[in-house]
Amino acid sequence: MNKWSNLIRKIATGITVLGSILFIYAIFNYAPIFFVNNETYEYVSNDFLERETIRAAENIVETDLNISETNNINLEDVLLYPKRPEIGEEIGILDIPVINAKLPIFHGTDEDELDRGVGHYRGSVLPGEPDHSILSGHRDTVFRELKDVNINDELIVTTTAGQFTYVVVDIYIVDAEDTSVIRPTGKPTLSLTTCYPFTFIGNAPERYILEADLVDFQLNQ
Repeated sequence: MNKWSNLIRKIATGITVLGSILFIYAIFNYAPIFFVNNETYEYVSNDFLERETIRAAENIVETDLNISETNNINLEDVLLYPKRPEIGEEIGILDIPVINAKLPIFHGTDEDELDRGVGHYRGSVLPGEPDHSILSGHRDTVFRELKDVNINDELIVTTTAGQFTYVVVDIYIVDAEDTSVIRPTGKPTLSLTTCYPFTFIGNAPERYILEADLVDFQLNQ
C-alpha cells in the first residue's frame, strides 16, 4: 500500500511541477500577443525621422506625386493639418470596406493608443500628406481580419483634412526588426502593419505589411 501511495504522491508532484512550468511559459510567451513591444515602435519612429533629416539635408526631391484625377490639386501644395495632433488624440477613421471594418485612429503607438484602436506612427506623416503614413494595430483586435484584405482593395481614411482613398498595391512580410517599411516614398502612401503569423503564440517573429497608394481624395472646405 505504501508503495502505491508513494507512486501516486510522486505523480501528483510531477503534475504540479509541470503545470507550474506551463503556466510560467504561458505568462511570458502568450501575453505579448496582447501587449505589443513599444520599444519596436519607438525604434521605427526614430529611424523614420533620421531618414527624413538625411533627405532634407541632401535636398532630395521626389517627383510624380499622386494627384487626384477628380481635381487638379497637388497635395504637396496644401497645408492639410495646420495643427499637429497630440499623443493619444483621435485623428480619424480607417475604413476597410472589404472586411466591413471602421476603426478609430489615434496619434501614437503606445499601449494607450493601441488598446483603443489603430495607432499612427508619430515619426510618419499624417494621412494624405505627400509621403509615407504608417498605421499599426494588434493582430488579435483591430487587425484580426487584415489577412483577408487583398491587392486592389480600398483603404479609406477620413480625417479633419478630408477623405483619402488608397488602393493596396503590395502585401509582404518582414522580420520583426526590419525597418524597411518606414522608408520615405515621396508620394502619399499608406502602410498598415501588424504582427505575423496571425495565429502565432508568443512574440511574433515577423510583421505583416499592407502598402497602398493614394488614388483619390476629397478635401474639407
